[in-house]
Amino acid sequence: MSPDNTPSSGLDDAAQKPSRRRFLQSAAAAAAVTAAPLAHAQQPNAGAPAAAPMPPSAAPTMPVKLTINGHPYELQVEARTTLLDALREYAGLTGTKKGCDRGQCGACTVIVAGKRINSCLTLAVMHDGESVTTVEGLAPAADTLSAMQRAFIDKDAFQCGYCTPGQLCSATALIDEYRAGDASAATADVRYRPPQLSDDEIRERMSGNICRCGAYPNIVAAVKVVASTRS
Repeated sequence: MSPDNTPSSGLDDAAQKPSRRRFLQSAAAAAAVTAAPLAHAQQPNAGAPAAAPMPPSAAPTMPVKLTINGHPYELQVEARTTLLDALREYAGLTGTKKGCDRGQCGACTVIVAGKRINSCLTLAVMHDGESVTTVEGLAPAADTLSAMQRAFIDKDAFQCGYCTPGQLCSATALIDEYRAGDASAATADVRYRPPQLSDDEIRERMSGNICRCGAYPNIVAAVKVVASTRS
């Protein structure tokens, strides 16, 4: 009996209160109908060709004019090319070595405008129009040796030889710096050039060049020989 004493049939109650199973079936069907267009839209077009990968864009190059060991060079290099890589990869002068590539070992030392620098720490474009001397250009003429190169041989100032090009360039510039009156951290009075290059002076001035073989005593001896003849 209903609250108003009106008889009701079980059929009407079933129609007004759908079962839980029927409700879940209806919800699942509605979800399937809604998802169908989205799934269709995400299907790749089987007839369309696959997009070709974009080729990597080459960095633009720029001309750099250098006078290397007395010879003119015009190199086309990227702006990010170091002087070290320009010498080795573009000019073909592989005497200058790449060691740490961080300015710590000195193997890449060259002489630019009369000053020794680590060529791995500077860009080639920064030296446009300048003069560069590498180990290949230390000798005054072909088939000869510079005084420093001869002293390194006479004093056995190298072992594996990998650091030797940088050592030679650094030592050569060291002599010129000393003769110009440049002081070092070992100079007793920086107002005056020391009367001679002591072992301490040479070690300090060569401290930027590392020899992993440990030929330091012989390197000092070689530099002293040249300093005594050119001071």
